[in-house]
Amino acid sequence: MKIAILGAGAWGTAISIVLARRHEVTLWARDPAQVAAMHSERANRRYLPGFDFPPGLRLENDLAAALDGTYLVLAAVTTNGLREVLRSVTRADCRAPLIWLCKGFETEQALLPHQVCAQELAPGTPRAVLSGPSFAPEVARGLPAALTLAAADARARDIAQVLHSPALRVYATDDVTGVEVGGAVKNVMAIAAGVSDGLQLGANARAALITRGLAEMTRFGVALGGREETFMGLAGIGDLVLTCTSDLSRNRRVGLALAQGEPLAAVLSRLGHVAEGVFTAREVGRLAGELSVEMPITRAVCRVLAEPGAARVAVQELLARDQKNEFQERT
Repeated sequence: MKIAILGAGAWGTAISIVLARRHEVTLWARDPAQVAAMHSERANRRYLPGFDFPPGLRLENDLAAALDGTYLVLAAVTTNGLREVLRSVTRADCRAPLIWLCKGFETEQALLPHQVCAQELAPGTPRAVLSGPSFAPEVARGLPAALTLAAADARARDIAQVLHSPALRVYATDDVTGVEVGGAVKNVMAIAAGVSDGLQLGANARAALITRGLAEMTRFGVALGGREETFMGLAGIGDLVLTCTSDLSRNRRVGLALAQGEPLAAVLSRLGHVAEGVFTAREVGRLAGELSVEMPITRAVCRVLAEPGAARVAVQELLARDQKNEFQERT
């Protein structure tokens, strides 16, 4: 089966490596120099070092050539880069089913990816989101992982069967909003977890933060139309626990550095990859205010992002909040 993967970052490269073992895969990147380097090295040394490409993996800089005759398109770009890629896909008159892999809200407009897709894709184009706990190096290595594919219609959910394998299990649901909110907000919570660990607040504090972060994520997701049970699944608590506890998490590493008072610009420059939680926190905080959803952890993360030196003060303010009933908090 012919599959085009648009975006050669770490995750796009990892999923390309996995799928190229069973399908005819083309990995597209906008930067001609990056494509040339990947051609020469048969690897993506910049974003996913240590993994050679399977022999059949094709590389392209020409989008029309990458899309030609494809059965399925995977958009593995950042949330803020999604709209431009979708417009290119539409201009190429590609009507193949499209799956987006990004996690976050579009900056300024606070739109989820499915809302961007609704604005940019041709009507009737089957579409879905793929999300869940999945670090690129482990997926590329072939270690077991499980993801959720969410689509509003049954045709798009059938795509789960194409992607599913023993090492990469794909579960289907129709809760697109819930899956997207889980994938977005967990990155914000991972920054908070990094701050907590950077301040050496201990394992108890991290566990409490993850648990209350899940409650915060669920309140927000339900307010946007997602279902509560989705946040108990792979795209909710599964992704949240992974991202808040592993040193592979870029967003957690941002929090660790901010806890030491490092300027955000310097942290992101050293990271070398996009940390979606940095952009998502501001949009989630703004949208939560409009919806009157209480999100104290997100609010604290927004403050730390704006004032890296305020990490300890932000934590103290969280701890000083009034006592509440754990299971009757609705706002």
